Amino acid sequence: MSEPIICARDVCFQYDDADHPAVDHVTLDVMKGEFLAILGRNGSGKSTFAKLLNALLLATSGTIEVDGLRATNEEDCFAVREVCGMVFQNPDNQIVATIVEEDCAFGLENLGVEPAEIRRRVDETLRAVGMEKYAETSPSMLSGGQKQRVAVAGVLAMKPKVIVFDESTAMLDPVGRRDVMNLARKLNREEGITIVWITHFMDEAVLADRVVVMDAGKIALQGTPREVFIRTKEIRALGLDVPGMMQLSAELRAAGLAGLSATTMTVEEMAEELCRLKSRI
Repeated sequence: MSEPIICARDVCFQYDDADHPAVDHVTLDVMKGEFLAILGRNGSGKSTFAKLLNALLLATSGTIEVDGLRATNEEDCFAVREVCGMVFQNPDNQIVATIVEEDCAFGLENLGVEPAEIRRRVDETLRAVGMEKYAETSPSMLSGGQKQRVAVAGVLAMKPKVIVFDESTAMLDPVGRRDVMNLARKLNREEGITIVWITHFMDEAVLADRVVVMDAGKIALQGTPREVFIRTKEIRALGLDVPGMMQLSAELRAAGLAGLSATTMTVEEMAEELCRLKSRI
């Protein structure tokens, strides 16, 4: 059984001008090497919770430990951010240099890493995100998906154990969304990096190991994607929808296609189900 790399205990956070907490007594473990998706409608607290994990915000009360470091202690903030990187919704807010490889090197230079090591890490991380041929390109010449890859490279160069993606595909087209999601899954599977994926796209969440649904600052549901999304009425009551293939399955069964699984969640699973039913005809 894997050990937790993030331990949040009874965490609360309230903005100064708010009447109620944005995060309200949340307790959650994230396991080493896990791909965790956090869902919730706007205002549910999911992005605020993401910033607490990265110590961009400090909890009002409760504790958060990231790889043994207290993300609730101001003196540990920089150490926490080295362990837990973050990729934001808009890559233009994260890219600071005028050349791709310079942006990738920016954080390392600030840490005083030796030039030879910077060169090695920049080359390595640009290859890892598939952007090595754009090393000398201006980020302004890239697509949204490519910019987000550059943002990931800048985080990856710091060698974090955890990467939080805070709605990082929200501003991308379907191709860009798919590319960034596939990159995150590759980093998780091949590099063992723990991924916390904040999203409002259900079809992204189905690819996670575990799903947490937040509402009004609290955890409303959690479990495997199948365990969570089968609770259709509760999901919709929380202002969310079910994955597209699960909705299609429901419509096909309502139209008389008996025997189709109610828990079909991906295109691949739907294809297998339809082939299975066809073989019985």
